[in-house]
Amino acid sequence: LQEFVLEGFRGGVETQALLFAIFLALYVVTVMGNLTMITVITLDVRLHSPMYFFLKNLSFLDLCYSSVITPNALANFFSSTKVISFGGCATQFFFFSLLVTTEGFLLAVMAYDRFMAICSPLQYPRTMCPDKCACLVLGTYCGGCLNSMVQTSLTFQLPFCSSNRINHFFCADTALNELVMFVICGCITVSPTVIVLISYGYITVTILKMRSGSRGQKVFSTCGSHLTAVTLFYGTLIVIYAQPGVESMEQGKVVSIFYTLVILMLNPLIYSLQNKDVKDALRRLGQRR
Repeated sequence: LQEFVLEGFRGGVETQALLFAIFLALYVVTVMGNLTMITVITLDVRLHSPMYFFLKNLSFLDLCYSSVITPNALANFFSSTKVISFGGCATQFFFFSLLVTTEGFLLAVMAYDRFMAICSPLQYPRTMCPDKCACLVLGTYCGGCLNSMVQTSLTFQLPFCSSNRINHFFCADTALNELVMFVICGCITVSPTVIVLISYGYITVTILKMRSGSRGQKVFSTCGSHLTAVTLFYGTLIVIYAQPGVESMEQGKVVSIFYTLVILMLNPLIYSLQNKDVKDALRRLGQRR
């Protein structure tokens, strides 16, 4: 087997042109938004804290994540063959699995960071020092890489003797490995979700105990943006992966658009619109120019 055919979405030329425009618009906004977040956090000294260090890494992941899928999908809309090589498909699948798993772990790390900052402020500088923050981020990449190697090796050692046609717009997992994927992805999804729920349970109790209403409101605003991003990310993954074989392929493609494009576009907007520090940094950066 030398190549696969990505069937993508059904429809004529007009439908393909409309989908191309939608994908391109989403991708451009995603790239610009995440590049802006990375630039602002890098240039503004006031944002050189653990929370924004993790947020910058999240923007970097979203930027890479969207770039693994979208350019090839855009090229296939007007391609007559829609072909991707065996090696290209395996490479795309590897990096897709790596980045989506790493992002899931990173969101859990960000929840833990907020838990330490709000519930144990005196220990926070020591617990979340730069070296430990770097180790936590490295750990998320190691976990993502491990899962990606397992998923990719299991998928591409299968005998593709029936057909080389993939009813999707990128190299996603297939029914052949649903059971293994269900178990692994279930563990990967449940573990960070438990960390997030426990962290925000303690955070909620701490906020309710705060005497200062304005401080509690600021803390809630900061955590609210992260909780929104977590809900969107994990909620979508649970919908598409927690029910193997239930949804149709067309439904799966639509949901896949949400977590490969829409969420990645929304993350910078969520963190910038709901975060006063980021908005102030954007204003200061604008004034410099």
